[in-house]
Amino acid sequence: MTLSAAAELNDPQSIIDADRAHVWHHLIQHKAFETAAPRIIVEGKGLRVWDIAGKEYLDAVSGGVWTVNVGYGRASIADAVRDQLVRLNYFANTAGSIPGALFAERLTAKMPGLTRVYFSNSGSEANEKVFKMVRQIAHRHHGGRKSKILYRERDYHGTTFGALSASGQNERTAQYGPLLPGFVAVPHALEYRRQQRGANYGEAAADAIEEVILREGPDTIGAICLEPITAGGGVITPPDGYWQRVEEICRRHGILIHIDEVVCGLGRTGAWFGYQHYGVRPDFVTMAKGVASGYAAISCTVTSEAIFELFKDAPDDPLSHFRDISTFGGCASGPAAALENLRIIEDERLVENSARQGERLIANLRALQDKHPAIGDVRGKGLFAGVELVADRQSREPADEKLVQAVVAECGAQGVIIGSTNRSITGFNNTLCLAPALIATPDDIDAITETIGRAIGRVFG
Repeated sequence: MTLSAAAELNDPQSIIDADRAHVWHHLIQHKAFETAAPRIIVEGKGLRVWDIAGKEYLDAVSGGVWTVNVGYGRASIADAVRDQLVRLNYFANTAGSIPGALFAERLTAKMPGLTRVYFSNSGSEANEKVFKMVRQIAHRHHGGRKSKILYRERDYHGTTFGALSASGQNERTAQYGPLLPGFVAVPHALEYRRQQRGANYGEAAADAIEEVILREGPDTIGAICLEPITAGGGVITPPDGYWQRVEEICRRHGILIHIDEVVCGLGRTGAWFGYQHYGVRPDFVTMAKGVASGYAAISCTVTSEAIFELFKDAPDDPLSHFRDISTFGGCASGPAAALENLRIIEDERLVENSARQGERLIANLRALQDKHPAIGDVRGKGLFAGVELVADRQSREPADEKLVQAVVAECGAQGVIIGSTNRSITGFNNTLCLAPALIATPDDIDAITETIGRAIGRVFG
């Protein structure tokens, strides 16, 4: 920890006490804080963070939820935000802003076929915008019929009610029902736990989607919402042939394609966007987390010009435009941070580094798989990887969630923060999740995987 941070912590216990007494943390059972102190992170630099006790960690999940793509301590992003806030902090997005216009132009230049950017402030909200667009298109152009939205088992799309209704993780949605009608699940595409048979699993998994479409009626379905690589559901990379068949099926039935890049976007997978690995042409792309690497709140709903044209004014319909507002979509700090974040990724060639170091990460993890029977499957792309732990490799019985969490805790004790599927899918919270910042070096990758190897060895023997 730096001297400046240490000087601010003359009484760390008072901060811990204040946190324990007043802060309601995300995804935490607070009963644990009756006997243990909450983790309080006070500083970050590069891939490292320090907690209030001065302990250093190598952060292998980019802020805990795959967000800090360019690493901690980027003064140039902070300066860009500060300068923009002094010049203009906010104006409702019924008007434009200089950073908003410039970022939209530079962003869509990296997304051929997509031209329009709608700003909001979280991934959940970005996805909600698409759901509303699809519903409005259904009413304006299809007599209200093509209003259903397909989503995939194990995918996650956010925490608001619409986004939860489109999320295929039962432990995320449990106790929040009734959820919204008009959202229909399709089967997952995890080949390690394949549900369909056939010589080409990717095509078979896509054909399973068409079975749902035919059951529901193609004239009732407006869009399908999918992650390019399932994130919190287990870092599931699509099988060969999957995306090509999905697109062919959707185009044949007039179903719009919405790709949720909230996790995968902005270089995480070794391409600017995850869908670009697979040649698919989306109608909507949503993104958040890595757009500004957590230095400001911003999300984007990006559409094709054809979608945008569907909302142009009609003489007989005064409600024809997209009648939505996002208050904090008007914060100028978000696109200011995003512009500088984009410059850093370009200038430091971080997309290329993600691809290069991602190959090392997967290779290291597969070497661990050869040594540890508890590792059933390794999958990922770029600096985004999952390690599925099993009780028995032959039967593929999932490892007990308590043992998986013990591996996470052991890594933390050794100074490396990793993630896992946690309170997501009953019986399948057994995948370790890795997403280090795109600045990761070979030494960082080796430190992460060596720590995981030691932790698995200590927990599983």
